[in-house]
Amino acid sequence: MKALIFAAGLGTRLKPLTDNMPKALVTVGGKPLLQHTIEKLKDAGFNEIIINIHHFGEQIINFVKSCNYFGIRIEFSNEQDKLLDTGGGIKKASHFFDDGKPFLVHNVDILSDIDLNDLYSFHLNNKAIATLVCSERQTTRYLCFDSDKLLKGWVNKKTGETKSPFSGFDFTQYNEMAFSGIHVIDPSIFSYMKNLTDKFSIIDFYLSICDRENIIYYSTENSRMIDVGKHESLILANKFLS
Repeated sequence: MKALIFAAGLGTRLKPLTDNMPKALVTVGGKPLLQHTIEKLKDAGFNEIIINIHHFGEQIINFVKSCNYFGIRIEFSNEQDKLLDTGGGIKKASHFFDDGKPFLVHNVDILSDIDLNDLYSFHLNNKAIATLVCSERQTTRYLCFDSDKLLKGWVNKKTGETKSPFSGFDFTQYNEMAFSGIHVIDPSIFSYMKNLTDKFSIIDFYLSICDRENIIYYSTENSRMIDVGKHESLILANKFLS
């Protein structure tokens, strides 16, 4: 199975730790975040991984090489000249997903106890073009799904802004879910990206096609998830891993 790890972020919320290293190599529980992610994917059977790089990208390459590529196939998608955002990053790595099978995308700063095999099977069984791991945690921006778990729109509760391809969209009629940064995607999605610019948001892209394709969410009540994107979450992450 194949996967993409997003490791290109600037990690500005983790400064000064990221002044001299990429966020992917910030240590939590005695290991860099990237190692936690690779090992979790490998344990779930993902043995072909591509990692996008930008901020201190050479450090990431050298780290993976020093670990003998963790005994699996690992390649890199170089965004050192220009960050391509989440959608553009997936599009740039599309050549890697040439086997016609769904692939997993995982942010490097997400730690969880989610069963990735169960997620992958859920995606296959529901025949969606994309399956997004979501939770009911509190945030300001939510994806809106109907009772069949189908994506219908997006809302920013702080500003009142909404996005949806459906006319008359009313976010109050839907289940509000927070996206986790983990998703499974069918490679047929690339046909919708052909005419897009190199840089775009994957969430905006999902919202642009959810009236034509099934985009669903996956959630489990007992799963724990931590976004290790800021200093206060580093303490929680260390407790989570211990």
